[in-house]
Amino acid sequence: MNPYIIAEAATAVTGVTGSLTLAVAGAGAAIGVAMIGAKAAEAVGRNPGAFGKVLTLSIIGMALSEAIAIYALILAFQGR
Repeated sequence: MNPYIIAEAATAVTGVTGSLTLAVAGAGAAIGVAMIGAKAAEAVGRNPGAFGKVLTLSIIGMALSEAIAIYALILAFQGR
C-alpha cells in the first residue's frame, strides 16, 4: 500500500474525530440547556414566588452544561 495514502487517511481520521467530539458535546450541551430552560419555565409557572431561586439554579445549571462543550473544544484541538 502507498504510504502517502496511509498518512492522508490518518490525517483525515484525526480531523473527523475532533469534529465528531465537538458535535456530540455541542449537541449534548444544547439539549442540556434546553431541558434546564424548559423545566425552569415549568417550575416558575407552578410557583411564581420561587422565580429568583429558580433563575439562580437554572443559570448555574446552564453554565455547567456549557462547560462540557468548552472541555470538548479543548480536547478536540489539544493534539494540534
